Amino acid sequence: MKIHTREKPFSCNICEYKCITKSNLQRHMKLHTGEKPISCNICEYKCVAKSNLRTHMKIHTGEKPFSCNICEYKCITNGSLQKHMKIHTGEKPFSCHICEFRCIDKSNLQTHVKIHTGEKPYSCNNCDYKCIRKGDLQRHMKKHSREKPYLCNICKYKCITKCNLQKHMKKHTGEKPFSCNMCSFRCITKSN
Repeated sequence: MKIHTREKPFSCNICEYKCITKSNLQRHMKLHTGEKPISCNICEYKCVAKSNLRTHMKIHTGEKPFSCNICEYKCITNGSLQKHMKIHTGEKPFSCHICEFRCIDKSNLQTHVKIHTGEKPYSCNNCDYKCIRKGDLQRHMKKHSREKPYLCNICKYKCITKCNLQKHMKKHTGEKPFSCNMCSFRCITKSN
């Protein structure tokens, strides 16, 4: 009945989160304590809920049940698809209160605001490198370990990130998705 009345009697005493059941609140509180009792048996991933693990396991199986009806994008969750669809609509509902930056989701906005505050919460244990995003630190750490887990199956070139491998593969396919709007020049990356 609470679902229909939108009543959310349970609330977090740390943040503004409200929910319908006590079990949802207990699961939410683990976000604040950092407790992640459920872990993947294939990789190092840990999470708060079994539903998160089920979603995560799709990464290992390659299952992408949600697909865009406009382009060929496929993803693991409906939330990811809804976020993706904003690319097609041009909708950017989140805006920075300091500059004119707009984006499609709250987490991108929170990351962006750190540019203004100068906050760099992620730091390298091996050098002075600090950054805004956890993913940036993970990529940086691979430079120290010399780890290059992504391998080109054509020329055996090794890359630090999946994104770098995708850029590299365009050399083999001849794909040049970026073009100059003033001449016929085309290139592999946006920065060229």
